[in-house]
Amino acid sequence: MNEQNIKKVVIAGGGTAGWIAAALLSRVLGKTLDITLIESDAIPTVGVGEATIPPLRSMHDILGIDEKAFMAATNATFKLGIAFENWHDVDKDYIHSFGFAGRDSWVCKFFNYWLAGKQRGLVTEYGDYCTEHLAARQNKFAVLPRSGLNYAYHFDAGLYAGFLRKLCESWGVKRHEGEITSVKLRESDGFIESLHLARGEVIEGDLFLDCTGFKALLIGEALQTGYKDWRHWLPCDRALAVQTESVGPPIPYTRSIAHGSGWQWRIPLQHRVGNGLVYSSGFMADQDARELLLGNLEGATLTEPKPIRFTTGTRTQHWNKNCVAVGLSSGFLEPLESTSIHLIQRAVHYLVKFFPMDSIRQIDIDEYNRLLSTEIEYIRDFIILHYKVTDRCDTDFWQYCRSMSVPDSLAQRIELFRETGRIFKQEFELFGEESWIQVMIGQGLMPERPHAVTGMMNDTELKKFLSSIKEGVNKELAALPQHADFINYYCKSPTAKVAPDSRCPAVEADSVGRQ
Repeated sequence: MNEQNIKKVVIAGGGTAGWIAAALLSRVLGKTLDITLIESDAIPTVGVGEATIPPLRSMHDILGIDEKAFMAATNATFKLGIAFENWHDVDKDYIHSFGFAGRDSWVCKFFNYWLAGKQRGLVTEYGDYCTEHLAARQNKFAVLPRSGLNYAYHFDAGLYAGFLRKLCESWGVKRHEGEITSVKLRESDGFIESLHLARGEVIEGDLFLDCTGFKALLIGEALQTGYKDWRHWLPCDRALAVQTESVGPPIPYTRSIAHGSGWQWRIPLQHRVGNGLVYSSGFMADQDARELLLGNLEGATLTEPKPIRFTTGTRTQHWNKNCVAVGLSSGFLEPLESTSIHLIQRAVHYLVKFFPMDSIRQIDIDEYNRLLSTEIEYIRDFIILHYKVTDRCDTDFWQYCRSMSVPDSLAQRIELFRETGRIFKQEFELFGEESWIQVMIGQGLMPERPHAVTGMMNDTELKKFLSSIKEGVNKELAALPQHADFINYYCKSPTAKVAPDSRCPAVEADSVGRQ
C-alpha cells in the first residue's frame, strides 16, 4: 500500500482518451482533485475513432451534454448499427443493429420462435422483426418518445476532443501545452514522480493517466508493463485512414466491407466521410493496400491516406503502481465493432469506482485489472467470431481465419449456439445475446433446432405471433422520417453539406399528436 493522499491527477496526452478521462474525473471528483492534462499541438492524434456504440449516450448523460449541441459541434450523424458486407461470403451482407428483435418469452429468446418459423416457411429475414434493423436499411431515423430507438453516433474525432476540452476547462481542468520527453520514477518504490517536458518544465503528480496512444510513454516505456499479443487470433496489424467528400445523404449505420486480406470502413458524417482499410501485412503489401483503399472510395479524397501500425492485444496490467493506461496505451482491438471509445469509458468508469483517495492499494489495482481484462477478453471473442465463422475461402487470409484455433471461451459459445440455439450474456460483458445472435446468423451459423417450447405453437399460432411483431415494427417505421431530413431538423452543423431541409414533417406531426 502506498499511503499518500491523492490530490493531483496528471493526464499525459489529449485526444479522445485524454479528454474523456478529464471530463469524467472532473465531473464526478473534480471538487477534490487538481487535474492537469498535458498535450502537445505538435503531436497528431490517431483520430479515427469516429463510430460509437450506445453506451456513449449514458456517459453524455453523466456529463450533462446536450445532444443537439454536441452533434452540431462535431458534424455528427446517428448510428443504428453496422452493415457487414462480404463477411459471411462474397456478395453476402447483413446488419448487426443495436435493436432487439421481437419479444422474448420467459423460457427463450424470440430468435427461437423465428427459427421455428423459418423451418416451417413462415418468416422473412430476421432483421424484419427489429425496428432499428429495418430503419437502418431504409435510412430512417428520429429521436422520438414514441420510437425509443437504441442508437449511437458517428462524429469527427478531432472536433469531439475539442468539444470535451471546452467542457473540461470550464470545470477547472488545466491544459498544459508541451511534449513529454522523459518520465522520472521514485527510487523508493518505482512509482512515477514527475513528467519532464521538452521546454524544461517538470509536472509532478500523485496519480498519472497514460493517454499517450501507441507510444505508451508511461505504462510501457517507463514502467515496462507487459503486453499480450493476440495477432494469432486477429491477424490484421495495419490500417490506412483517409477522408472523402460526401456523395449523398448520410446513412444511419457504419459500413464494414470485407476484402481479401482485411476490411474497409465507411463512416458518414454531416460534412464528409471517414474511410479506412484494416489489413494484415502478412497477407498484403502496404502498396497493394493503398491501391485497394483508393480504388474503393466514393467521393474525392480530402486527405492523404494515413498509415497506422498496431499490435492487437492488451496490457498485462492496465493499472500499474500509480499509473492507469487509458485508450491505445492500454491495448488495441481493431474497430470492427466500434469499441475503442467504449473501452476508454470503461477504464475511467472503473477508475472512479476504485479511486484511491487516501492511498493506492494493491488489492484495488488487482481487482481493477481483473474486471477490465475480463471485459476486454469478451469483446476480443466477439470480434474473433467475425473472422472465424465464415464461408469465405477465396484467399489465403480467409483460409487462415477459418482454420485458426480460437479461445476456448469462444469455441464453447459457437458450439452451444450451433447445437441448441442458446446464447447467454456473461457478467461484465458488453455485447448481449441479441448481438451474438445477429452476428452468428449473419456469418452463416444457423442452429440445428429451435428451443423445444416453440413446438407448443401450431403453424397458425406461430404465424399470428410473428406477424404481429412484424406489423408493430412496420408501424413504428412508418412514423420515422429520412435520416438526413431529421439531422437537418434536429442538429445540423453550420459546416454540414447535407441537403438543406428546414422541416421534418414526421417529427412535427408526432409533436402535435402529443399536445
